[in-house]
Amino acid sequence: MQQLLKYLVFGLGLACCARVQPAHAQVPASITKALDKVKPADFKAHVSYLADDKLRGRQPGTPGYQMAVDYVIKQLKAAGVEPVGENGSFVQKVRLRRAFAEPGGSLSLQGAPLKRGEDFTFYPNPEQPATSVTAPLAFVGFGISAPELGYDDYAGLNVQGRVVVVMRGEPRGLSGNDEKLYATDLLTVLQTAVRHGAVGVLLAPLKSSPLPNLSKGQVSVVGADGHVVVSRSFASTQLQAVGVGSHGLLQKLFAGASADTARALSALRSGKTSSQLLATTVTAVTRSRYQDVESFNVVGQIRGSDPVLRNEYVVHSAHLDHLGIGPAVQGDSLYNGAHDNATGVASVLEIAKVYQRLPQKPRRSVLLVLMTGEEMGLVGSGYFARFPTVPKASLVANVNTDMPTIIAPLLSVVALGAENSTLDAEVARAAAQLGLTVEPDPEPGQSRFIRSDQYSFVTQGIPAVHLKYGNRTADGKNNLSAQVQQWRAKYYHKPQDDLNGQFDFEAGRRYVQLNFLLGYQIAQNQTRPAWKPGNFFGKRFGRQ
Repeated sequence: MQQLLKYLVFGLGLACCARVQPAHAQVPASITKALDKVKPADFKAHVSYLADDKLRGRQPGTPGYQMAVDYVIKQLKAAGVEPVGENGSFVQKVRLRRAFAEPGGSLSLQGAPLKRGEDFTFYPNPEQPATSVTAPLAFVGFGISAPELGYDDYAGLNVQGRVVVVMRGEPRGLSGNDEKLYATDLLTVLQTAVRHGAVGVLLAPLKSSPLPNLSKGQVSVVGADGHVVVSRSFASTQLQAVGVGSHGLLQKLFAGASADTARALSALRSGKTSSQLLATTVTAVTRSRYQDVESFNVVGQIRGSDPVLRNEYVVHSAHLDHLGIGPAVQGDSLYNGAHDNATGVASVLEIAKVYQRLPQKPRRSVLLVLMTGEEMGLVGSGYFARFPTVPKASLVANVNTDMPTIIAPLLSVVALGAENSTLDAEVARAAAQLGLTVEPDPEPGQSRFIRSDQYSFVTQGIPAVHLKYGNRTADGKNNLSAQVQQWRAKYYHKPQDDLNGQFDFEAGRRYVQLNFLLGYQIAQNQTRPAWKPGNFFGKRFGRQ
């Protein structure tokens, strides 16, 4: 308790300096006692097991991932967590399909064949092993249709039955970071094309750049009937082909058009739409093959104490998977994923133990979910958020932990996504109670909010937050963000993210305490979290 009181005293000083309001109420003694029992050594023990070489990088569908599943189930059981997966178990089965584009695919323009790997490459189709389409082209700028934001690349243009050419980027002046994140996301672009009747999409870069390497395939979740239920790169079987063209291919596509490539792109860069029907016709033939594997989300629950509110759930989550074995870097090809995301899983496991220590559980129930397939495109969380193992309407909020980057003392945090809902007040309160300040995102251009599992919950109308490191440092230089960027360049998604890397396990302890307090407060609050009036994500996805 003395340790937590020290944080409170120190934190009130930080809060005054940063003009952050102090806590609304002191942490109850029973919770303080439970929080003080969180130990850096216990946090480290979880990371040490999950990032050990014997788990071979925890790639879904491998024995190493199954070892991780078995470990977290054992830990949850020891913490008194009840199973709430399928058929009374701790697991939810997730059928992952990795689709690969086969060599038989081709793309021709006005009957003239183009060079695969030089002029174009195809995304594989996870539902149709073979497709063929011949259709006229249409240029639709950035492929954005958002009249509510005053921008619509499809305005006045009929693209029914056409293959649309889409530039990857964003228009100048498009308001709101959240709106831009959503509107320019690949899946949104593809879904927009489907809504307007397109039968194919050909993506192109604004400036010359190499074609993407899609040799590792694209991962989706498929149901028992073989149909895709979750994907970040597949919108509908209506799209017979989705490909990426080179920048140099654009001039060929614009042959005979009313406006040439230079004028069309110049208009786009100035914030004006330049959409038009094109005179050329393409024939696209795709061939795809599949590798299906079974993987698992792990789901446990702590039953709430209120006879009514216990039927609602706060979700603490982290992704359990990593990249497995991959290309060698400095002679090492095993991607252990110690920070990404053994540390996040360790946080959830230690949170479970805090709940176990409480003499009375919170009013709402709590779910502890360790998810598969985050590194494959948020597919495991996408499946759970869409098909949860409890009634979907009962999910009130998600508190996600993904690579908190514990390399220095935790003095401040960034609450990604909290500003969209009433969760921002809960974050401020929990942070103040631990003597932490809350800062704005120092890297808004990184699109971090839509790049981790919390976004899967948002797209199902569930308010969510992801707590990351802030910028404050003990030496007053307040440059932790710069330090983290240097760390990422050396370790992120590399084999060097192993147990020999840089760790501050005391910071891990603080993350556990903060995430627990946040989830506990949400579970205790009589009022369910709500989207803020007029919030973009609330309007787009919020429940009616």
